[in-house]
Amino acid sequence: MTSRERVLTAFAHEEPDRVPRWCGASPEFIAKARRHCGITDTEQLFVRFGDDFRRVYARYAGPAEFSPDCGLREGSTYRTPFGIERHGYGYGMPKNNPLANATLREVHDYPWPDPKWMDVSRVRADALAWQKRYAILGGDWSPYWHDAVDLLGMETLMMKMADEPDVVDAVLAHVVDYYFEVSRRIFDAAADALDVFFVGNDFGSQMGPLVSPRQFERFLLPHLRRLIDLGHAYRLKVQLHCCGGYEPFIPLLIAAGLDGLQAVQPCCRGMDLRALKERYGDKILFNGAIDSQHVLIDETPGVVREKTREVISIMAPGGGYVAGASHDFLLEETPVENVLAMFDAVQEFGTYPIGRRGGS
Repeated sequence: MTSRERVLTAFAHEEPDRVPRWCGASPEFIAKARRHCGITDTEQLFVRFGDDFRRVYARYAGPAEFSPDCGLREGSTYRTPFGIERHGYGYGMPKNNPLANATLREVHDYPWPDPKWMDVSRVRADALAWQKRYAILGGDWSPYWHDAVDLLGMETLMMKMADEPDVVDAVLAHVVDYYFEVSRRIFDAAADALDVFFVGNDFGSQMGPLVSPRQFERFLLPHLRRLIDLGHAYRLKVQLHCCGGYEPFIPLLIAAGLDGLQAVQPCCRGMDLRALKERYGDKILFNGAIDSQHVLIDETPGVVREKTREVISIMAPGGGYVAGASHDFLLEETPVENVLAMFDAVQEFGTYPIGRRGGS
């Protein structure tokens, strides 16, 4: 099978030739891994890991004051599409919350970005360069929950869900309108060259969901359903990246038509792998589940190999599983030798039927 065929077979909840592999990684980790492996080309690094996915992006082409990285103030590391500068590790934390005290009128009058600022003209060619060998991820990341937190502030957002729901509705609608239209333009230009619409929102914490199921269904799920329906209209699979313990939301996500969940953190409340596979494994694809918080960070390659084998034995039977770390990005502090041990173990133990090679 090609990587693309392998991934789409897994999404169909059938068993491919082997378990597909996923490698999301930060630029810092990629640079470190290239040095470690003596590889000068990033593509060859992902070939070494056996990654079955590739990702393509639209490019920012709008005014400098909304650019993600132009003209940032001192100490800022990134600017969101909604003009909020962030600071700190990675994409960091917002420096201000401009709509924290906004009225409904002020929300509507906020300078919302224009989707036409994202240049989609090269997305299709970028995707076709892979010649249908890999499963291609496309569409805008669309972190609308994170953006609402940035715009309002977490505590204010939580309070307004109870006290001023119309303001929360308006903020989310404006944010998702932008992401919906950016992705629609991407899909109009390139859907025939894409396979998976990949979006990201973290609805969970270590201890469980960040909002109640009722709040999730009232405020957040309708916007996610809108994005899911958009992807399906273009015959794409839709996969959500979501960190934390969000098990109570999974039935709602399945009912909304979501095809795949990426990350799957087994050390978070409610995320027991055996229970997830038993309850939902025939209804939604799970991507990740190999613990990147403790095992990949702290353990030896030998332990990583055995833990990876254990996860595969639980999650892979019957299809519907992609193996990878329990986070979208491998961070710089992750030992490269452990990541190599993980992917080598997927190759060793991930042949179907599970256990045939290197197994029990």
